[in-house]
Amino acid sequence: MLTIVLIHNENERVTNVNDDLNLYFDQKVMQKYNTAGPRYTSYPTAVAFEALENNTLLMRSLTKLAQSEDATKLSLYMHIPFCHSLCYYCGCNKIVTRHKDKADIYLDYLIKEIELQAKHANACSVDSLHLGGGTPSFLNKAQLTRLISAARSAFHFNADIEMSIEIDPREILITYIDELAEIGFNRLSIGVQDIDSKVQESINRLQSTQFVRDIIQRARKLKFRSVNVDLIYGLPHQTPLSFQKTLDEMSIMDPDRISLFSYAHMPQLFAAQRKIKDAWLPNSDDKFALFRQAIGSLTKQGYAFIGMDHFAKPEDELSKAREEKRLFRNFQGYTTSKAHATLGLGVSSISSIGNTYVQNHKKLKDYYSAIDSKKSATIKGVELSKDDEIRRALIHALMCNFNVNKDSFGKQFDIDFDTYFAKSLNSLAPFVEDKLVTNSAQAIVIHERGRLIVRNVCMSFDEYLDQPLHQMRYSRVI
Repeated sequence: MLTIVLIHNENERVTNVNDDLNLYFDQKVMQKYNTAGPRYTSYPTAVAFEALENNTLLMRSLTKLAQSEDATKLSLYMHIPFCHSLCYYCGCNKIVTRHKDKADIYLDYLIKEIELQAKHANACSVDSLHLGGGTPSFLNKAQLTRLISAARSAFHFNADIEMSIEIDPREILITYIDELAEIGFNRLSIGVQDIDSKVQESINRLQSTQFVRDIIQRARKLKFRSVNVDLIYGLPHQTPLSFQKTLDEMSIMDPDRISLFSYAHMPQLFAAQRKIKDAWLPNSDDKFALFRQAIGSLTKQGYAFIGMDHFAKPEDELSKAREEKRLFRNFQGYTTSKAHATLGLGVSSISSIGNTYVQNHKKLKDYYSAIDSKKSATIKGVELSKDDEIRRALIHALMCNFNVNKDSFGKQFDIDFDTYFAKSLNSLAPFVEDKLVTNSAQAIVIHERGRLIVRNVCMSFDEYLDQPLHQMRYSRVI
């Protein structure tokens, strides 16, 4: 049995016990490869999107999807940008306001967009729907009912549709969970981040831990399929002692899934982060320790470690998908959805359909104007080349399964794997030398010790990273 002792600079001690932790966490490896890089929720990444001369790209993609065998597997993503207050760590596209009427105006336009795009996908049926933000729970029951009713009228919803929503526990009543169930939502994602009051105060997100417990219990009684909790490591004033309390709280809250994200401090891009002083943040060694601590604690609680930043109970569908190699990765992270085509609706949202990515206007006034004048909110995107599609499939296979069989992959795309990826395979040499990756004649395999730097491995196959536009645009991998 391996005992790990984490020692903070102020001599605080936290002891975690986990047999497998050293298999996928080597601090020297983490320090060596802790460079900036994409999260690969798409390939090419959004940095590669170019201005669109017209709005036909998304229309053509939807029409093609409607005529394909995947027409019954469309996913809808709806972006709700409004928040009641500003969280200093956040880098999402958001609008901070207390005026509910702004949401009514926004819904007018969002429903227009739903109806416009549904015309091009009239043979498609929806397998999953996700509301992200911002703060989707900014919407009250009447507003949510109006939105979902409009979507149901415009699209055919599959009988077993997954409907998920991100909620902020600070601005709702417990009865809101009942209202969500009545509307048809069956999955929740709750932003917790950290339960320590000093940490919460420093990021302007004070909230009740007991109320989050109550929300999860209520969701269980109402037969929600799963509840996810978001946590962040590397926040200001986090210490091993304080963070352990947050991790221990997970055994009490008992969510089905946990998303564990690294705080990316990029004040040059996100003005709100300038309210967080650099001196408040853990240094790189302490941040590594927090990450290691989280992995050890959550796996000890019985959660399966999914991908590079998700955890799920063994009986959860996410764990089953990992075991059966059915994991998929999209703009929301790791998912089990059969819908590999996502129609993004709302300001700043991104659609991923077939060999195209298309993004809507990021500013609200531009979004409104585009729908009024052009009958489409799209502004930029990319149509993937054959090479893009091949590399996307490889990168997603590595991100989800940590290995790829060269023979079967080559047959899928009619290529000789080693010849096609010769330059990329040469760049794997440092990972092979450090025994993080095996590159054999049969397969590429990322070992447990290399699992947490999977983004770095995938960067070897990214043909866009040498372009100046892509430099200095990404957060660090840890």
